[in-house]
Amino acid sequence: MATDTQYIAAIDQGTTSTRCILFTHEGELAAVSQFEHEQIFPQKGWVEHDPMEIWENTRRAVGEVIATADTSPSNVLAVGITNQRETTVVWDKNTGEPVYNAIVWQDTRTMAICDEIAGEDGPEKFRDKTGLFINSYPSAPKIKWILDNVEGARERGEAGDLLFGTIDTWLLWNLTGGAEGDGNEPALHCTDVTNASRTLLMDLKTLQWDEDLCEQMGIPMQMLPEIRPSVGDFRQIRARGSLPGVPIRGILGDQQAAMFGQACFKNGDAKNTYGTGLFMLLNTGTKPKWSEHGMLTTVCYQIEGQKPVYALEGSVAVGGSLVQWLRDNLQIIPNAPAIENMARSVEDNGGVYIVPAFSGLFAPRWKPDARGAIVGLTRFANRNHFARAVLEATAFQTREVADAMVADSGVEITRLKVDGGMVHNELLMQFQADILDTDVVRPQVTETTALGAAYAAGLSVGFWENLEVLKRNNAEDKVWHPKMDAEQRDALYHDWNRAVERTYAWEE
Repeated sequence: MATDTQYIAAIDQGTTSTRCILFTHEGELAAVSQFEHEQIFPQKGWVEHDPMEIWENTRRAVGEVIATADTSPSNVLAVGITNQRETTVVWDKNTGEPVYNAIVWQDTRTMAICDEIAGEDGPEKFRDKTGLFINSYPSAPKIKWILDNVEGARERGEAGDLLFGTIDTWLLWNLTGGAEGDGNEPALHCTDVTNASRTLLMDLKTLQWDEDLCEQMGIPMQMLPEIRPSVGDFRQIRARGSLPGVPIRGILGDQQAAMFGQACFKNGDAKNTYGTGLFMLLNTGTKPKWSEHGMLTTVCYQIEGQKPVYALEGSVAVGGSLVQWLRDNLQIIPNAPAIENMARSVEDNGGVYIVPAFSGLFAPRWKPDARGAIVGLTRFANRNHFARAVLEATAFQTREVADAMVADSGVEITRLKVDGGMVHNELLMQFQADILDTDVVRPQVTETTALGAAYAAGLSVGFWENLEVLKRNNAEDKVWHPKMDAEQRDALYHDWNRAVERTYAWEE
């Protein structure tokens, strides 16, 4: 059969939607299906998803993409999964029912739990082992919250009836049969090293769950999934469904998948994803590097039979979601694309700075008690200045992370590869190049997260021979060069820092 009729499928389960994309051998999109799911905000600082809705949307997306491509399941050679990472599901293995909604990575309800676990040692207590800070971002405090607050959950967890998983694990378990299993085989309860490295329970060096950490968090180890390499064998999809018997051969957390999709395979390669949040990763090679400037240490990927590759990561909680907030909560813009023209209609931000510390500040400042602020307002300011300030906040936050990474690694970032929904905003990309004083490179395929999951799965089944082939697939679409003079750049960044410092310690 001709190569061009064969595909690799990627299931891309993100914070706001679930997609299934079919990729060709050239790394091009053949068909896409996408379904949004509800964002649930029960209380201030709480963010939840319904895991059953996500699972239903996954099935719909897979079924629809096969129909859209007008192909047969036998032309799909393998499936890769990528997912929002720290989002936490706990479910009953006998019924397949979640005991509570999924607690999303942005959720801040666990702050008191985190303070209790950190104790006198502070947020860096487990950093040498996990590469992470103790805060509301990783999965472990979320698991503990569910066990402590859902009636009977702890007893059921200790009795071995409950399973934990990040969304990749939840989908994998259901795709391989769920509570009913598949034929005579029980469902696979498994995750990959990149997702496991975001829980606060895995030892970065051994790539295994750490008994001592689980004990200190009060999490029964029998709830945890098996950890496997990112590129490897995750069984096949259950007989019932749209892709029966198709092997699942790659799992990567979404930001690591974007690294893979951008072909950031060598030490010093960096990318920034502009999604709901902003995530910059820098490949640091086969040895984990500990940050002194507020970055996280994480697993970048692992190919079966090879050493893991590590990365430094700077995570910013609010990126594209700030545009959504401007649209939905304030109704200042009619839709997301309109923000660019509005921002272009003014010469500058009019002195307005918006600091979106809605869930505190993540990297590199890590101030959970910060809250959002709009500063520099005068009668002159109008909604176009607000639109511009929102875009600029995205670029300023990226600069903070880039500066911290350079300080840690000693490697100058000469080119920043970018992906995610916001990279189609050309005003933002130019401002990003200006504020960073570096080239910003957009690839032809901007769906790099899904592409990374497809690459991982396709590599595992020999659809692509090696990493070199993937690099050659990675064509550039547009490069932005910095145009701003140093004086203006420094002045804008100085005022941004002043604005950010005004948000500290708001929550008492």
